Amino acid sequence: MPCVTHDDAPLLADLMPWSVAPLRPGRAWPTAPDPGSLKARWEALLTAEGPDREALFKPSRSRTLLSAVGQLPGQSTGTGRLARAEGPGAEPVRVLAEPFDEQWLIPDHRLIDTARPELWRVADEHQVFTAETADAGTPLLATSLLPTLRTGRIRPLYRRPGGTEPNLAPGLLDHLADRLGSRPSAPDVLAWILTAVRPDLTVPLTGDPGVWERGVEVGRRTLWLMRRDGERPKLPGGRRPYVRAPLPTRVGAGAPVPALHYDRDEETLHLDEGRISPVPPQAWDYEIAGVRVLEAWFGARTSPAAPGTLAAIRPTVWPQPWTSELLELITVLALLAELRPLRDDLKITSPVTAADLHRAGVLPPPAPSRRPASVLDHQEEGPEGQFALL
Repeated sequence: MPCVTHDDAPLLADLMPWSVAPLRPGRAWPTAPDPGSLKARWEALLTAEGPDREALFKPSRSRTLLSAVGQLPGQSTGTGRLARAEGPGAEPVRVLAEPFDEQWLIPDHRLIDTARPELWRVADEHQVFTAETADAGTPLLATSLLPTLRTGRIRPLYRRPGGTEPNLAPGLLDHLADRLGSRPSAPDVLAWILTAVRPDLTVPLTGDPGVWERGVEVGRRTLWLMRRDGERPKLPGGRRPYVRAPLPTRVGAGAPVPALHYDRDEETLHLDEGRISPVPPQAWDYEIAGVRVLEAWFGARTSPAAPGTLAAIRPTVWPQPWTSELLELITVLALLAELRPLRDDLKITSPVTAADLHRAGVLPPPAPSRRPASVLDHQEEGPEGQFALL
């Protein structure tokens, strides 16, 4: 973590005041690593009737087949009770299901115990969500996708769609502009936060333009790697991972669980007889909250599901897109690991302390900044086809 000689760094919770508790899906089957499985699961649910449909659905205190809820903002789904639902389901959307694991979700409010509609309202191509991880090495994740992972608080960068109204303490950008001699953008501040944030979720700030620029540069690269949008990341030629021997073709029901093994000396990842190399040790060792990212990624695709459940409906052969995603994930983890020493070596000079921000009137942030903005500029369908009034 960045070196700082004071203990008065402001809290992330004050710098980005609006935060939302994580989503609680309530059941695993509406999320999957591939969209085709989700469409098949929905069809299987609607094919079943009565008690069979209820057993497949896996009701909870928050959701049953008779629950009446509105549409998720921005999604076109049915709002009738699932007990009598018919027809095709919602088109799956990409989400961040686990750290660095992009999967797919059926965006149907009737399937999700606590969906946090306020996050769906501000999710668009401009948005960046940060999610707390309880990991000392990577206290925050950043993603363009809606995060559905089990985590701490989620903080959007923007309070409204279209990249408007940054979720920053009012007056913060003006104060930093006075101290730095130039006005940073909201993405600049987020980049700095990703570089400087500590495990206790305090964020030392600096008024030194040179230090600020170095931290922002590291944070921009971190943000680009975590979001994985735009140009795809690549390792230098001789270090790029390739499939050296075909990965297993059979997965899912009836197939043995592939054995995963890493050869540190040869920098080779083995999946049964399949081989990928070179895989840098720092990519294999990358953990979030004590869980190795690559092992968790494989487990989400190969761990057996209980027979007869919707979660058991999954690919029976290894899909080609998974291979491409795996190679990119190895690359991202290796490149992120290279940034950790740069973050650790960042020396904070000319600190901008919490006391400074209090004297400037930036802190504490006003109460309305901790609540979601009113962003509804269109009608949202409520339960049973009624329209929500917000």
